[in-house]
Order: sequence, then C-alpha cells, then structure tokens
Amino acid sequence: MAVIHFYRSPGLSHGAALAKLKELKKVSSLITGLSTELCFNVELSNPNLSCEDLAKLKWILGSPLDKGALRNKPLPRSDLLQSTVIEIGPRLNFSTAFSSNAVSICQAIGLSQVTRLEQSIRYIISWDAKGIEISRNVEQQLVELLHDRMTQMRYLEPINSFDHGIKPQNWFEVDVMKNGRRALEEVNDKLGLAFDDWDLDYYTKVFKDRLKRNPTSVECFDLAQSNSEHSRHWFFKGKMIIDGESKEGSLIDMIIQTQENSNPNNVIKFSDNSSSIEGFTVNWLQPSSVIQAGKFVEKRSRLNPIFTAETHNFPTAVAPFSGATTGTGGRIRDVQAVGRGGHCIAGTAGYSVGNLNIPEYNLPWEDKSFNYPSNFAKPLEILIEASNGASDYGNKFGEPLILGYTRSFGMMTSEDERREWIKPIMFSGGIGVMEADMSDKMKPEKGMKVVKVGGPVYRIGVGGGSASSVQVQGDNQCELDFGAVQRGDAEMGQKLNRFIRACIECPTRNPICSIHDQGAGGNGNVLKELVEPCGAVIFCNRFTLGDPSISTLELWGAEYQENNALLIRPDDRSLLSTMAHRERCPINFVGTVTANGKMILSEEKNATSQTFLDETFYKENLTYPFNLDLDIILGKMPQKVFNLERKSILLKPVSLPMDIAVEAALDRVLRLPAVCSKRFLTNKVDRCVTGLIAQQQCVGPLHTPLSNVAVTAMSMMDTVGVASAIGEQPIKGLIDPAAGARMTVAEALTNLVFAQITTLKDVKCSGNWMWAAKLPGEGAALYDACEAMCQVMAQLGVAVDGGKDSLSMAARVDAKSIKAPGTLVVSTYAPCPDITLTVTPDLKSPAFGREGCLLLIDISGGKVRLGGSALLQCYNQLGNCTPDLDQPAVLVNAFNVMQKLISEKKILAGHDISDGGLVTCLAEMCFGGMSGLKVDLTPRINHADVSPFQVLFSEELGWVIEVDESDMNYVQAQFSNAGVLCHSIGKSTGFGMMSKIVITYGGKCLVESSVLGLIRMWEDTSYRLECRQANPDCATAEYQLLEHRTAPQYKLTFNPDDIFPIEGLLKSKPIVAVIREEGSNGDREMAASLFMAGFEVWDVTMQDLLDKKITVDMFRGVIFPGGFSYADVLDAAKGWAASLLFSSQLDKQFSAFAKRKDTFSLGVCNGCQLMALLGWVGGVQSEPGIVLARNISDRFECRFSTVKIDKSKSIMFEGMEGSVMGVWVAHGEGRFTFRDQSVHDRVRANECCAMSYTTDTGIATEQYPCNPNGTPGGIAAICSEDGRHLAVMPHPERCTKLWQWPYLPPHWRTDYQTSPWMRMFTNAYNWSIKNSA
Repeated sequence: MAVIHFYRSPGLSHGAALAKLKELKKVSSLITGLSTELCFNVELSNPNLSCEDLAKLKWILGSPLDKGALRNKPLPRSDLLQSTVIEIGPRLNFSTAFSSNAVSICQAIGLSQVTRLEQSIRYIISWDAKGIEISRNVEQQLVELLHDRMTQMRYLEPINSFDHGIKPQNWFEVDVMKNGRRALEEVNDKLGLAFDDWDLDYYTKVFKDRLKRNPTSVECFDLAQSNSEHSRHWFFKGKMIIDGESKEGSLIDMIIQTQENSNPNNVIKFSDNSSSIEGFTVNWLQPSSVIQAGKFVEKRSRLNPIFTAETHNFPTAVAPFSGATTGTGGRIRDVQAVGRGGHCIAGTAGYSVGNLNIPEYNLPWEDKSFNYPSNFAKPLEILIEASNGASDYGNKFGEPLILGYTRSFGMMTSEDERREWIKPIMFSGGIGVMEADMSDKMKPEKGMKVVKVGGPVYRIGVGGGSASSVQVQGDNQCELDFGAVQRGDAEMGQKLNRFIRACIECPTRNPICSIHDQGAGGNGNVLKELVEPCGAVIFCNRFTLGDPSISTLELWGAEYQENNALLIRPDDRSLLSTMAHRERCPINFVGTVTANGKMILSEEKNATSQTFLDETFYKENLTYPFNLDLDIILGKMPQKVFNLERKSILLKPVSLPMDIAVEAALDRVLRLPAVCSKRFLTNKVDRCVTGLIAQQQCVGPLHTPLSNVAVTAMSMMDTVGVASAIGEQPIKGLIDPAAGARMTVAEALTNLVFAQITTLKDVKCSGNWMWAAKLPGEGAALYDACEAMCQVMAQLGVAVDGGKDSLSMAARVDAKSIKAPGTLVVSTYAPCPDITLTVTPDLKSPAFGREGCLLLIDISGGKVRLGGSALLQCYNQLGNCTPDLDQPAVLVNAFNVMQKLISEKKILAGHDISDGGLVTCLAEMCFGGMSGLKVDLTPRINHADVSPFQVLFSEELGWVIEVDESDMNYVQAQFSNAGVLCHSIGKSTGFGMMSKIVITYGGKCLVESSVLGLIRMWEDTSYRLECRQANPDCATAEYQLLEHRTAPQYKLTFNPDDIFPIEGLLKSKPIVAVIREEGSNGDREMAASLFMAGFEVWDVTMQDLLDKKITVDMFRGVIFPGGFSYADVLDAAKGWAASLLFSSQLDKQFSAFAKRKDTFSLGVCNGCQLMALLGWVGGVQSEPGIVLARNISDRFECRFSTVKIDKSKSIMFEGMEGSVMGVWVAHGEGRFTFRDQSVHDRVRANECCAMSYTTDTGIATEQYPCNPNGTPGGIAAICSEDGRHLAVMPHPERCTKLWQWPYLPPHWRTDYQTSPWMRMFTNAYNWSIKNSA
C-alpha cells in the first residue's frame, strides 16, 4: 500500500477561517493570520496510476472551474520562523464515512486501486514575533482548539500509511472454576463490563454450578452488553421497596396497565423495535419492480402509523456530533426494523444540556463558577454539535426533522446540591408507516439464513451498552468511555434503507421473515434476539471487515452502525443479493438457524452450516468463543430488588427582587434557551424531504419556529396521516416528581390538540425516562413520577405503548456526583384523518386587515403557581409550589371541544401555555403572525394577593386561541357547556413589525412594546448560537434584517386551478425516468409530482444503467432528483457527474439524449448541481462553466424562500413568468458560480435565468437569508438555451400540494385548490405531448 497526497486551497471558507482565527487569537494575541488548505491522503493498492486514472483522480479531487487549484505539494510558508503548520485529520484506527463515500466514487469510475481516501486540513498560523518560535504550550493549546480528540488527531508529518499497527487480540478463558467470583471481577475491570454485585454473584453461579465450565472473554463481554441495564431494563422490571414498603408489580407492569383505559388500537406494543397503531387505507406509489428499472404504479392498501423514540446521551456527551449522528441512525433503524419492515417518514429531536455560558453573552442566571469534567464536551459545544450531527444525518439520509425541544439548566437547588445536565439528553423520535399485513415477524425456523445488511465491521462502539449503564459517568476509565462511542455514516444508512424498502415493496412477496436493528451490544445482541428461541450458528469469516485487525470479541460486540439483521428463507438468497447489488448495499449471509436453542460463534474457516444443523459439530470437541444456550442469556432471570428511600427536598418559597420590572423579567425569560427562538435549529435541518410534511416547526410569513405539533401525510396521493407532539417538564419535577410527570403528559396533549385526530383515546405515547435512578432519593422520585403518569393517563384515556430508559444520568465533577434533573419525555402520536385542518400559533386576522378575538382557555381553574417556571430559573430559583394537572376531566373536555372546533374550522390560531407562561404564549403568537394585540388579563384572575408576575409568567395549563368575531360567542358557549373556563381577553390588531403588543392587568399596563422590540429579545440567544455554527456575517444579517421584514408579497400570473394536462392525443403516456444515484433522497416526491401531471414514471438507478439493463433512449424526460449523492464528499454531485462522464457508454448515451429535440430534463438540488457539471444548462460547453458552490452561510440551509419566475426559454415555466411565490429550499451548496463573467453574461443574455430568489417585496436579491446561498443576482434556476433542460436549486416537487406549503397568503386557502407548482410539471407533460416524434 502507498499513500499519495494532493492539496487544495482553501481548506476553510473565508467566513469559517475568520471565525477560527478569532478563536485562535484568544489563545495568543501574537497570532495575526490564518490560511488553510485541504490535504487528500489517497491510499493505493497499486501506486502506479495510469495517466487516464490520474486524470480521473485529479478531476474528482480538484475544482471544475480552476484546474490549478489542486497541487501535488502543500502551500509554501513565507517565513518559517513566523508561522507554524498544524495538520488535523481523522484518527487512523477507523475509516471515516468521508473515505467510504470517496472510495465508492473511485470504484464507480474504475479507480479500484484506491482503498482509502481521507481528508485532513492544514492550518498555517502566522504570528507577530520575529525570530521567535511559538511555545510548545501555546502550540498544544492551538491543537486542542483545532481538533476533536475523539475522532481526530494531529499529523506531525504527511501520512505514509494507514496501518495503525493494531493486532487482533485473542479471546481467553476466564478461570471461574478455579478463582470463582474474583475471576469475573478481574475481567469486569479489564473490559469495563459494569457488572454490579448481583451480576457477579449470578454469573459465578451460572458457570461454576450450572454449566461447570469457564466462560470465555467473549461470553463475559456479551453478557455485560445483553444483560446490562441499558439492554435489560432491570430497574423498570425490578421489585421496588420504597421507605420499607414493598410495592406491588414493577414499573413496567404499571406502564403496561395504561393500555386498559384507552382504545385497543395498537397493532404493536412493547414487543418490537417500534410501536404501531391502526391507520388508514390510502393510495400510494411504489415501483413495479425492485430488481430492475420499472414504472411506478398506484397501490391501495392499509398503512399503519409507527412511532419510536430513544436517547443517545453518553456518546453525545463524549463526542457530540458523532454521538448524535449515531443516535439518529439507530432510531431510524428502529423504524425500519418494526414488523417485517417499516417506512421512515420523519424525525423529532430534543436536547437537554447544562448552562451554555456563551462567550460575550451574559445570561445572569448562569453560574460561571461551575466546573465541568474534562472527558465530556461543554454544554455549549454539545448543543451546537449534537444538533449539527442529528441534522447532518437526517439531511443526508433524507429524513426531515420536524419537531423538538431544547432545555438548558444548571443551578444550585440547595446549599449543597447542584443539578445540571452535565451528561446531556440527546433525544430522537421517529414517525413512519408500515403495511398492515407486515406487522408480525415470522418465527425463526430451522434452516433459515441469518443475514447482515449494511456497513462493514469497525472497531467502534465497543461496549456501549455497559458504558451507558455506569451509575455515574466518570467512574469508569476515560479510555473506555471513548472506545464506546460510535460514528455514523448517513450514506450507508440510506443504502440500507433503500434495500429494506425494496424488500417491503417487492411485488411478489417481502423476502424478510424477521428483521432486527443492530444497536447496543452489536452482533451479539441483535443476532441472539433475532433467532430466539431456536438458536443459530454464526461464522466469523462471513462478515465484511472494515478493518482486518478486528478481533473476535470486537466483531461480536462492536456497535458499528448502519446495520440490520434479517432472517430469510434459503430460496430467497439470490433475490436479496440482486436487490442489494441494485441498491449498492453490502450484504453478508453469516449464519443459519439451527433450532437447538444454542448460540454458537464459530471461527472455523471451512466449517459449513450442515455440521451444526445435524449437530455433528460436537464431535470436533472445539471450544468456541461463544457457545451458550439462549435461555441462559435471554431467558427469564431472577428479578432484581431495589431498596429505595425518598429524600426530602428543602424547597424555598418564591422570593423575587422587590424592584424587578416586568420588562426586565420578560427580557430574561425570552432569552432562556427553553423559551427563545429555535431558529438556530430549524435553519440547518431539512424539514421538507419526502414531500409528506404537512406541519413542521415553522409557521407564518417569517417561517417562525413555533408549531405545537408535527403532522405528516402517509402519501402525497391522500390527506390522511399522523400527528405527533412532545411533552417534558423536568424542572417542575425537581419540586414535585409526580406533578412534573402529570404536567409532561398534559403538555404533550395540549400541543397535540392543534392537529385533528381520530379521538383522544386513540392517542398512544412513547415514554422515555432519563434519570439518575440509582442515586439516593432519585429511584423513589422516578417511581413516584411513573405512578403519577400512569394514574393520570388512566384518567385521560391515553396510554403508553413503548419507550426507553437511561438511568445513569449523573456525572462526576471534582469528586462530586452531579445529577441531571430527572426527565420524562412523552411523545404522543395519533391517526390524523385530515392533515389540512392543523391550527398554527401565528395570529391570522390582522393579515386580512381585521381584528381577531382572543380567548384564554384556562384548564387550571384559575390557579397561578410559579414553581419550576422559566421566570424563576432566570432568577436562580425553583419555588415550592408547581403547576399541576389538578382536574384531568377538565383537560379531556377541553381537548374534545378544541377538536370539534378545529373540525368546524372555527379556530384561526392557537398556542399552548407552557415555558415562559401566558405572556410568552401571547408574544409568540404575535411573532408568528407579525401582528400586534391588545389584551386585558383581568378576567383571568383578579385577587389582591395575586401579583402581575404570577398572571404573566405562571405556566398553568391552558391555551390562547384566535377566532373570528362572528364565531366568538359560539366558541365560548362550547367551552362553557363543557365546564371549561374560557375568558375573552382582547383582540389581535395591527400587522407588521412595528405593531403594538399591549397587555394590561387590573387597570395597569404591564407590557407595551412593538413586535420588533420583543422578537429581538426572543431571537437574540438563537442569533448568538447561529454566530457559532454558521458564517457570523450571515447570522448578523438575518438578525438585523428583522426590522425590515414583512409578509412576502406573492402574486400569480396564472390561475393554478386551470392547470390540466392535455389528454387523448397519444395512445400511451409520455415516459420519464427518475434517475437516482446512491444518496439521492428526493426521488419519491418527484415521482409523485410527475405521476400526478400524467406521466408514466419509471424508477431507474445508476446501477441499472451501469449494468446495461436499461438505457435512457426509451424516455422522453430524465429527472435527476435531490439528495446527497455519495454524501457530496468531494463537492456537490461530483461523484455522480464522474460516474456519467467517465463511463464511455453512459457519456455517449446521455449526450445523445440531451441533443434529441423531443426530450427534456429536470435537475433539482443535487440534480441541479449535476446538470451544471454536465454542462446541460446555460450553454453546453466542453468544460463546466457553472458549478454550485458552498452557501455563503457555510452550512446547509432549509428555508421556505420567496422566488420569482423570470422570463426565460424554459419549457417548464411557460405561462408562469412574473409569478412570485414560496418554495422549499434545502441545500448546502446552492450558490451558482461561473467560470468567468462572460459565462454569467451569456446566461443572462440568452434568457437562461429561469428563477430568482427575492425579497419579501418580490425583488431579486443577494441578501441573506432571502437569498439562502448568496448566488449573484439571486439566481435560483438556469435552463438550457433551447429551454428543454432545467436545473433548479429549490424543491418545487415538495410544493405540488398546497398542504405542503408552510405559509400561504391570507386568501389563497380559499381562492385556490391546486398548488401553482403543479404548473411546471403539467407544462412538461403538455410539451411532451405536443412534441412527440
């Protein structure tokens, strides 16, 4: 093996380099400058590249517009004594996802000799100190600042080999027969197994007395993972004794009993990777073939909603980005692995972290004296990098993230106790659907094949199950903590998902008999659970290794990601191999079900399954690394007993400063991370991919992140779907765990109510518990919370059907154990019979030019308790009396009335009262609708001993709704008749940023401000976070632009309801191909839009074309959909373009297609990037004249941007010129960049600019964020000179249904039934009809 190097400048964008330089200067004021370059470290099996192969390699590594950008040598240093080079790259012990995708590109273009390709960044740091070398201490500080010690390292010299020198360690026997428990204690310490005393005693007896043999190290490691708290949930299944009183039943028994009071609509509960409920019969599209190219056909079948949720806390604490990516990926696989396979639709996310301590941004309640452990990331880094990781994974995979929460807390809750999320919560939930007839997994049968699909085996995530179960994080060895963290590869996850989807959609039959996702415990866990109770033999040499030095123990226990396990019938092996090849998903047939009840791991090189099927393997008298009866590992085990005691809490009454002003208090509350704008999260995450999103986080004319509920469709062909909402109230739980649990359930329902659902008793919940349950007082608090949750659910008629727990939520800091606030997250989900009826928080009436009536729905019965509120946190207090759900029946009645009014379309806007209280609820409704209000809260409560702060900031349950004046009396009567307090409190009035928000109480004006004045406070914390994760100039531009924003002024130059395809001119429909490369993720919504326009739409993969199973000659149109081909690792769409340009047969084929006069093409997002590289738009040239460069914000952008259809030759925009409307944008590299000015001028002169980003007033702009990428002149789409080929960066295919639009002008909902974006697809259809050969 040889490693060669190529260099390209710059390594960081201008904005990123400036931000990095600012950080470096904090280490030393002598630092004056920073330049950067990329280094591509290319490992070759044969160092002698041909000239042709070298040219290919340089093309994929270089810049299409600047051939001189790629060099064989690094940048020269002008003054060696006034600069230093710090090169940072990935650790050598694993191949990164970047390398995996780069190597895939190389293989696709015939560069088979490239075996690894890693990218490092060289930082050339200069300083002002002539003749003086930088000190080693300062240099080390710079290194620490520039790298993530978990995944990266410094390269002191160019890499000449990726051989890390690690040799596989042999497994060994643990001599229990001779040394008894002491032998297990020693291996427990050596391998970091987290066995407690009960475990050590139990397994000593199992091996010494029952099996009468020594265990192997592999078996001990496996038992630690399989039977860890993380995997077995001992606490929730245990016997509880609290304050000496023995409790009947376990916590899990209590939770399961919630099912008795709700509708029996669960299809799956407590027994699979996800839960599922009864859904709807819908029309949806699927391909007619999954083994070759085929047309999409409309299918009608019953789809059932899926939901799952889990957390990935410990890995996220150690390495936030990678921990969150793998948490997201693991949860996605839970959706895939339900029943016999599920379809992913959307994700949710939540983050609970400690005090942020944002530099140069003082939040007075944050204690700057707090210390943090060195082996965990700081809370600020966790919040930014974990959300980056979850977003990045979902963006590349193609799963929109559409709901979430954020909470930051760190406080001395008593004189000697600090509570803080040192160990954070990274919460991930998933919404999906499954076909009703695939709910039940088949039982394992003798002879079935055990299959692993997905990524290869890496030495990552070893011991995660036991590491996550350590009672207090920091008590185990730091090195083992780092070894337990995983790294994600979204591209591989997407390949795996497409393979699972192909199995599900196989027209003849789904070949999957059973499926299970690989998670904690690795192969050991997933394969045992897959074949239980029959048993199986697994062969080590049948796994694909990503690293040849993997040991048997690591192969068995590593939690390498993007991998599922299947059971199939032997006859289906060929079918699976064909589908895996088409989807480029690795597949290994690793074992066979034996039906002898044993799990055996064999290292024999030439062994066959038959010797294990007929049990002749016993004659070999071999010792296997793993050979145990499944009933020993997974069978019923003795129940653990937990003796718990309640711990009294000294609670202090509320004591706010005497001179506090409402304005000052509100200023603090609106900046609290739990309350403030979450734009820093929503800007960077795809919220529209799949085309199935009816409601995501953002609402109103400014796309403001405020939505109470998430709603997804099951199909673009129907309007039924799934609604989901989240509740979590951990700070109130610090005062009263039971009240905190009840308020958590109530919050989830007061959020969910704004989507129409079938009925309250159909609501099911995932309950996720994050608690330091084994520390004094906390186990009993968890029990009280769980009991309260179950009791209140019984009264409400809702039930839990699944969930997870993480019970080691504490960290060691300065020899003290810092407990996180005990947290219950309740995720509700329910069938949604009409996704178009969702109510959002943004005020509506002022945009119509009239006033709306505001009603306060009070579920608390007039109470105003401040305990656990955002207000008190902002003044470093908890209080002693928290809000509670005192009357569950009132919430049931209120919920049912709200549902009735929503179905009758009587509610214009609505928002729940939660963090920040009633004043925050009102303010946020104003922010969302850019509207003012005049409110008098005296009707809420008018007692002399009630302070304005209680009225404004108490977080008692309730809603504020906006209704039309003509409906006000009717609405009030509905609530009154149901026994629910409903107060008329004022009007929504005035539109625009300068509209007034006026709130009075008892004759006194408490709040008087413009919308702009308060929204600036609310956006400020988000803005500070944006500055740290994106180009600070862009973040500042967006924040400063607030005062100039208004509602976008849409206009149409055509009537969308007059759109219709020409019919009857052809005997058959025009045929188009949606061509997808590995990493494409926007193909299904594209296919649906084309199908609805009248086309016959075919699903075609690049592999189909490379295998010569089909050519593009038969198609009238080729469509390149959006996504991240090869994860865009070597620049956007570069790999996809290379696979076309460097294949002689495909290059000729596509060139011929492009020149035919009866064809058209459309490239969207990644497809747009591809078409630019191919030279199909803007004037065909021998060399690319246009590329799509990185957004000026230096990150992925998801917006609902305003665009204008320009005068152009595009056939798809015919008749649309001059129209201004919204469209989804979701890309990281969308900035049209031209080789030189002449190319740009030619594009303009030949009317090839087809669409532009505009300001709110419809003027083409380069201003961020109206222009999300910084393209000159606001260009959003470019066509060919004859108009037949169109490259578009935004996503019109995700806007072809009006319910997909997150914002519509006031009258559009009644004026139009059809989305204007359907016009471009019917234009293409009509053009195809008129221009038939």
